[in-house]
Amino acid sequence: MADFERKLTDLEAVVERLEQGDLPLEESVRLFEEGMKLSESCKQELEAAEGRIQVLMSQGGGKMKAQDLEIQSDDEVSDEDLDEE
Repeated sequence: MADFERKLTDLEAVVERLEQGDLPLEESVRLFEEGMKLSESCKQELEAAEGRIQVLMSQGGGKMKAQDLEIQSDDEVSDEDLDEE
């Protein structure tokens, strides 16, 4: 989880720099791209954590056990997955 907090802090710093508005266009675009990557990475980690919590909550009878879940990244989503939605 420490990695998540670091990424979130980095994302906040990127947003803060972009909000200042005094950067050259090229630097703004680079920071925006970095921010989007950080945002996506944080989102994936949150989804994985949510999945683990759902597994814990669905285990009945006091026999809760955490299980790692495989979460597909947006790059790994197939056409079949999209048809199901």
